[in-house]
Amino acid sequence: MIRDTAQMDEALDTPRRSRWWWFLTVPVVGLALVLARPALSRWSMADDSVPADRIRTAVVQRGDLVHDVSVQGRVVAASRSTLFSPAAGVVELKARQGERVVADQALAVVDSPELDNRLQQEQATLDALVSDTNRLELSTRQRQLNARQQRDLLEVRTAAAERELQRSETLASEGLLNEIELQRARDDLTMRRLELKQARGDLELVSDMTAFELRDAQLRVERQRLVVADVERRVDELQIRAPFDGLLAAVEIEDHDAVTAGQAVVGVVDLGELELEIATPETYADDLSPGIAATVEVDGTTFRGELVSISPEVRNGQVEGRVAFRDGTPPGLRQNQRLATRLILAERADALHVRRGPYFESLAGRGVYVVEEGMAVRRDVVFGATSVTELEILDGLAEGDEIVLSDLSQYEGAQTLLIR
Repeated sequence: MIRDTAQMDEALDTPRRSRWWWFLTVPVVGLALVLARPALSRWSMADDSVPADRIRTAVVQRGDLVHDVSVQGRVVAASRSTLFSPAAGVVELKARQGERVVADQALAVVDSPELDNRLQQEQATLDALVSDTNRLELSTRQRQLNARQQRDLLEVRTAAAERELQRSETLASEGLLNEIELQRARDDLTMRRLELKQARGDLELVSDMTAFELRDAQLRVERQRLVVADVERRVDELQIRAPFDGLLAAVEIEDHDAVTAGQAVVGVVDLGELELEIATPETYADDLSPGIAATVEVDGTTFRGELVSISPEVRNGQVEGRVAFRDGTPPGLRQNQRLATRLILAERADALHVRRGPYFESLAGRGVYVVEEGMAVRRDVVFGATSVTELEILDGLAEGDEIVLSDLSQYEGAQTLLIR
């Protein structure tokens, strides 16, 4: 019976390690600790870590900066007009949609019996007033003639009374006429003179009165002429004409449809002069004003433009405006075509700037992560003018600083990130 394995064990000689191995190991370990200390220090200070291959960086530089904004422009006609029915009636179309038209060409005619009847009534009223005025002129001439005739007759009678008084005075001086007859001749002359004075006053009054009546009648005629002219204009407007050379772009009704006053009938556009309709974010509203330069990309070619108008109100967070081409309309454009448009808001010389990236939106434009000795340290920054690709730095960064362009919003709240 075997009690244990002692009889089967064999003693072996163990070599003794030399002391030089300890002298070599201790310095190596110490050197490794010294070299790893900065990394361990950064690791201990970091709130989180981010792989180096997941971030992009850029260096802050100094130079010229163009403050611009990129928007989408929609091609529209610079001159476009919607024509409306001037009155209720039945419309007869004279042109088809898509047809080229010239200025003053009849596009549609509205048949309005009401206006036609109104014109005839007003014309009849005018004719009656003209007839009354002519009759008044004849009556005026007759009244003035009678008054003038009465004055002339009294002038003759007054002259006869004066001669009669002279004869009576001569006879009385010779004792051939008594005093009573002489006084009667004098009274007759006085009466004739009063009658003549009254006749002259009547003639002047008749002249003034007839002139006033005639002027009043003429004014009524002129007023009625204006009424007739206004109705004639409205009747003429029943022919809806093209305001300029262009294209009949829209027909809102069918031929011989009944329409109401003010109803849209046709639309005309001038394709010879096109503009761009743009919508800019309201954050740029304070920087927009007519006259700002713009560039428009058409089939790989850049054309110069200019902001010619800007809306005074904000709609859905956008400010609408119009961009016109400076050097003529590029060929081949179509209505509602979309074109990339760049508005040049300002140009800054010798400005501190850095590339734009996702960091700007993710940090709400208030800060960046600066790369320092393998760490990404968040720093507050004040931005100035912005462009499509560059951002102006007003405070918080210096030339040569390296910042992280990538979106680090997933590390929200982290002040320091270790780049591993």
